[in-house]
Amino acid sequence: MVRIFRLLARISPGPMQSLGAVLGRLAAALSPSYRRKIAANLARAGIESRLLGECAAQAGRMVGELPFVWFAPAQAVLQRVRCDDAPVFDAALGEGKGVIVLTPHIGSFEVAARWFAARAPMTVLFKPPKLALLAGLLETARNQGAMRSQPTTLAGVRGLLRALRAGEAVGVLPDQVPDAGMGVWAPFFGEPAYTLTLPQRLARSTGAAVLLVWGERMAGAGEWTLHIERLPGPPAPDTLNLAMQALILRQPTQYLWGYNRYKRPAAAQH
Repeated sequence: MVRIFRLLARISPGPMQSLGAVLGRLAAALSPSYRRKIAANLARAGIESRLLGECAAQAGRMVGELPFVWFAPAQAVLQRVRCDDAPVFDAALGEGKGVIVLTPHIGSFEVAARWFAARAPMTVLFKPPKLALLAGLLETARNQGAMRSQPTTLAGVRGLLRALRAGEAVGVLPDQVPDAGMGVWAPFFGEPAYTLTLPQRLARSTGAAVLLVWGERMAGAGEWTLHIERLPGPPAPDTLNLAMQALILRQPTQYLWGYNRYKRPAAAQH
């Protein structure tokens, strides 16, 4: 699998995104359950159902660009990323208490991680997939250069704390549904969603700066614009969900509406 992705990484991301868009729309057309999930999540957010097709296409573009983002040479990726907000990250890192980078499932969160890892050591938290083939692929992709990955376990959390205390950056998907005991129920577009408490606990323990980040996929260009905002206060679940809602509504088609944001983890009390 890694070898195939490395071969695909030689292709410019623009054509791969276009192919992914076609496959994304096809997946929505052929899978009623996938289509219903997107439609239900759009309705919760008050977003017009006519955008469903483009939302599916953007999800496909995300998949299509992954080989390039993961395995192309770092310089080839970075020259396609524009970021006018770099001083926000540099200032936060310069405070010396570490930086918590929160990247929701919108746009290219993978390209954001590679951009940050090119500027400073970066430790990312992710939930290993159940399929061993995918687990090996993700482990290779997310352990390159100055980027290291940690699993969503107690040992992984300790790894994040070590990185922050060393003044480094860590990356977390704040809208990923955590395991029972790792979150609380908080409103997300008006409906309870089990939400990570980890960002708040990390910030409280270390005094690290907290940034909300997303990599906007530019239309038809195979390029991205990275947006970085500093959260003015602690990343409590309610506050964090509100900040993510505002971000998503700026570019709703690039959010992964097919993700089961409202699932109930086993043993998690409602």
